[in-house]
Amino acid sequence: MVWSLPPRLLRGAASCALALALPAMASTDGSADLGLDREAALRASQAAIGRKVGEHILLNREGQPVSLASYRGKPLLVSFIYTGCFQVCPTTTRSLQETVEGLQKSVGPNQFNVVSIGFNQPADSPQALKAFATQYGIRQPNWEFLSPPGAIVPALAQDFGFVFQATPAGFDHVLQVSILDAEGRIVRQVYGESLVPAELGEPLKMLLAGTPVESNELIDHLLDRVRILCTVYDPKTGAYKVDYTLPIQIAGGVTFFIAMMIFFINEWRSNRKSARHKGARNA
Repeated sequence: MVWSLPPRLLRGAASCALALALPAMASTDGSADLGLDREAALRASQAAIGRKVGEHILLNREGQPVSLASYRGKPLLVSFIYTGCFQVCPTTTRSLQETVEGLQKSVGPNQFNVVSIGFNQPADSPQALKAFATQYGIRQPNWEFLSPPGAIVPALAQDFGFVFQATPAGFDHVLQVSILDAEGRIVRQVYGESLVPAELGEPLKMLLAGTPVESNELIDHLLDRVRILCTVYDPKTGAYKVDYTLPIQIAGGVTFFIAMMIFFINEWRSNRKSARHKGARNA
């Protein structure tokens, strides 16, 4: 039997769909967004998983050359910062510091290394990074701050899937910590201004135990999308804020879809029941 949705309900469904679509259309208007394309940034970051980082040569806080290859043999945590940032980078660095201190107590202080790379060249010189580390009290012997030559920053950032864009207030960039295995291969990207210790600790423990770093890809991907897409950069202040528009849109869309499915099922059952009764009367 062929049946159709009543015109009145069709108009209502179209109105609901349009209401759900309009916020998304507004949020993708390029004229209103001066920062990163967050979808593209997430894709680039995730594409780096499984990639072996090149043997880039950078300078440590004392101005001495250091190859990233020299960190192979142990797991490595890598973050990107710029020393001219007075809001986000200090916050994420403090969060990473608290997490690192906890991990050192649980797995041992010499089981892994940490590197923070200053990507804003030439401003993020070895001297600037040394002052940054001193200012925020980072004294862990397994944590180094490295300054790359400006010429290699694009290739270095691409290796790590790190995306950034200059703005009037500094840089809009992905808030991520990359976890590398002992061979220098990226096994996990962890996102957010405030890190969850378990998200760094569990992969690190797996690496130290010699087991593959496993994840629930669907759940992890959804969490990564929410963290990146719901973190909105203000190019005027250089600060980030959480925008709950995306979760609300998703919840609204899911609710609408479920409601329409229930309606379709009930309508289908009603039509089948009517057809059976009509057939019985005709018989």
